[in-house]
Amino acid sequence: MKNECSKNSIIPPHGGYRKLKTFQLAQLIYDVTVRFSDRYIDKYSRTRDHMAQATRSGVQNIAEGS
Repeated sequence: MKNECSKNSIIPPHGGYRKLKTFQLAQLIYDVTVRFSDRYIDKYSRTRDHMAQATRSGVQNIAEGS
């Protein structure tokens, strides 16, 4: 019965977000942003912290939304 409901449901089952292209792209953007910041932005700059937090937030929002 539960399988029938999930197949016909408008809202798909939760989980599996790691397979989403948006999640994979968000992780890639986070990794590139951190490497860029490490290389080109001062270690103690608030800009660097803000960039890392913003991209981390994108990854986390996708995971939580799943």
